[in-house]
Amino acid sequence: MSTASGGASAVKERIDPEVVRIATVVIVGAMAVIFDTTIVSVALPTLARELNSSVATIQWVSTGYLLALGVTIPLVGWGQSRFGGKRLWMFALTVFMVGSILCSLAWSAESLIAFRVLQGIGGGVMLPLMSTLVMQAANGKNLGRIMSAVSLPAVLGPVLGPVVGGLILTSLDWRWLFWVNVPFCVVGIILAWRMLPRDAKTPAIRLDLFGLVLLSPGLVGVLYALSNVSQPGAFARGDVLVPLLVGAALLVAFALWASRRGDKALVDVRLFKHRPVASASALLFLSGASLYGAMLLLPLYWQEVRGLDPLAAGLLLVPQGIGTFFSRSIAGRLTDRVGSKVVTLVGFAIVGLATIPFALATPATNEWWLMGALLLRGFGLGAVTIPLMSVAFLGLKRPEVPHASILTRIATQIGGALGVAVLAVILDAAVTAAGSGSGAAVPGSAALASAFDQAFWWAVGFTVLAMALSFTLPGRPAAAPVSTPTEAIPAAEEARSMLKE
Repeated sequence: MSTASGGASAVKERIDPEVVRIATVVIVGAMAVIFDTTIVSVALPTLARELNSSVATIQWVSTGYLLALGVTIPLVGWGQSRFGGKRLWMFALTVFMVGSILCSLAWSAESLIAFRVLQGIGGGVMLPLMSTLVMQAANGKNLGRIMSAVSLPAVLGPVLGPVVGGLILTSLDWRWLFWVNVPFCVVGIILAWRMLPRDAKTPAIRLDLFGLVLLSPGLVGVLYALSNVSQPGAFARGDVLVPLLVGAALLVAFALWASRRGDKALVDVRLFKHRPVASASALLFLSGASLYGAMLLLPLYWQEVRGLDPLAAGLLLVPQGIGTFFSRSIAGRLTDRVGSKVVTLVGFAIVGLATIPFALATPATNEWWLMGALLLRGFGLGAVTIPLMSVAFLGLKRPEVPHASILTRIATQIGGALGVAVLAVILDAAVTAAGSGSGAAVPGSAALASAFDQAFWWAVGFTVLAMALSFTLPGRPAAAPVSTPTEAIPAAEEARSMLKE
């Protein structure tokens, strides 16, 4: 059979029902984790008021959660080998549920922050583990279509979360921000107990304690530094520069340590020598910067320039979620048929073009025109996310999949934090310059619109850079020969043929 016909047959192949069951289980659980992050982000002013706390203190509700993710994500590979994927998933989801219930019962800002850290511990395990469980079950088949389903919470959460949060704050008590997670967790635990396959007995990996001491504090340092960049002083602040330098040094030290230990390291960084993993990680870093950076700008634009309340601003972001939803299945099928390179390149091009109208917008720009641009932007984001989340697993053996999940998740987390930090600094500088130029303490709507235009152009720049890097992705997939459980995912022959393109 020829390569072309083999590729066509692979695309038409029916997805294994067991893979569908596993994907369904992880989607339900992940809905709680990903939506919770964005729901809470719109509620910080309300939480500060209700808990009689300063904005600086209540900001740790988000920062503490983010840092907990950084601590636990590197442990997922070891945890799966030690306890099994099913047990680890149910444990992490239970921890997240308990954290959610405790958050709803918080009596002070400090108690809420502590319970959010507990939530982050559970969420940090679940985010990379969900990809690992599904990719190991898929065994390299129909990765695009499968990831189009698994990525549903990830692509819709940042868009619909603020809307749900705004509706809750408008109609209900703030404590319902956390109670809304509980049904997802309960159903997710029941489904995992009944539908996830029993954990196979595998040799437990010895915990790389020295690697853990380097990697987790390194991630925490970098994420903590980036979370402080938006405050006055930006990168010149001591609480930004010091943890950023220390964190970066620890990450470099871990990379050197892990490269010598190979698959015995906490995370096998040698996978960066594998082209799909390296290129996907770099592009997930940039897509995280583009997605989360723009999600900082868009609600602020509607509120600061157009004068809308948070709920109305959230509702105006719905078209982006709709576009993302409808592009998922198309992107998944095209990824399996023509490869990740073309789909990613076109997706980033759509995202960039659809962001330009916001970079040219004025206070009088028609809202329907901008909502149409958001619909198109969402379509591009969905087209980008699917191939990037699946291509990193091409050509990997089963034990390597957890390491790839961790590496890509770390890239996305740091990229998102950096994108938010950089665009916040650019926007703040532009707003300050606009105020100084107008001689007013608070710039007018036209000056504000000009400041946002500059920040949106930077978001476009992130996208252009991502388009250039898209050419490093593997091209059209070749036919996958029949593989045994110990062979690569897909088989090594397919991976080598893709790398030659």
